[in-house]
Amino acid sequence: MEKYIEQNGITYELRGEQYYPLLELPEQKEIGKYGRLHLKYLKEHRKGRYTNLLSEGTLNQRLYEIDVEAKTMVETIIPRLAAERGIDENLKARDMLRWGAEMNNIKASAEEIVLREVIFV
Repeated sequence: MEKYIEQNGITYELRGEQYYPLLELPEQKEIGKYGRLHLKYLKEHRKGRYTNLLSEGTLNQRLYEIDVEAKTMVETIIPRLAAERGIDENLKARDMLRWGAEMNNIKASAEEIVLREVIFV
């Protein structure tokens, strides 16, 4: 008997008296906050899409892409909102507590935008 055979594009290895498929998972990338939020959303509200991505082996890659897109979007929205509201280094020097509160508010607003436009889609 041959040690390796190939059928239907899958290579099999002989172990003992049986052939076992040699399957490899695609590289798993680190998923951050926004990727995990999208995963939770898919599991709870888009079960068919979740199952398709999982069975195609592209779930991790898609979650990684969503995570990167969301982080980039938040990083571009925050400075824009801060400039619109007049939150700058002068305010930081004059009133640190107000500056911190305003920046927290801006970050929450940016994340809300990202959740609606990227995560919960």
